[in-house]
Amino acid sequence: MIDASVHLPSSLWIGYNVIIEHGVIIGENVRIGHHSVLLSGTIVGDGVMIGCNTVLGCQPFKNARVRHDVSEQGSLVIGNESRIGNGVVIYAGSTLGEGAMIGDLASVRERTHIGHSTVVGRSATVECRTTIGDRCLIQTGAYITADMIIEDDVFIGPEVSTSNDKYMGRKPYELAGPHIKEKASIGNNATLLPGVTIGREAIVGAGSVVTKDVPDNATVVGVPAKLMSRDP
Repeated sequence: MIDASVHLPSSLWIGYNVIIEHGVIIGENVRIGHHSVLLSGTIVGDGVMIGCNTVLGCQPFKNARVRHDVSEQGSLVIGNESRIGNGVVIYAGSTLGEGAMIGDLASVRERTHIGHSTVVGRSATVECRTTIGDRCLIQTGAYITADMIIEDDVFIGPEVSTSNDKYMGRKPYELAGPHIKEKASIGNNATLLPGVTIGREAIVGAGSVVTKDVPDNATVVGVPAKLMSRDP
């Protein structure tokens, strides 16, 4: 089903059983896979590839346990030449920079910005109100919490976990995810606790649990993570 208001460029390739709602804008040379859904207000740039069974432009919702107010979000904007895999869900109110890539089965929530040429890996989750810089690599299964900042050229390994609620819902707390500064690297299965800052070009070893800020250019390992000297 394609709303009559939507202009379909002649260069568009579209699969079977695709749904495109009112107000969707589609650029040139776009490819949309089978059974995908583009919800109202979604903007798709030139040269974008969208896999099968993907849903773009979802509106958020809540129940009594959700702390933040939920309102109608603006357009989801997908930058030119971006690549979106199969089974992906991306919410309205977010932006993807030019050449971004979202792997199969990943989820990106509302009011999130993902910079140009950044990769969000297969089955990774990016929660709401988070900013991710340019040229980042977020690998398979990583959990990027809400209210988090990731600067440019950051590496986040598979299954990394981040959190933003210091008291785990037991008492009021202004949610604050980690802040990872540019060119930092986070190893596989590391855990970053709420509000910590990972310094510029710092390294967090695989499996570490970071409970305190990590200085620029430092390497930390262990549970809890502690400073160690860099390799010569």
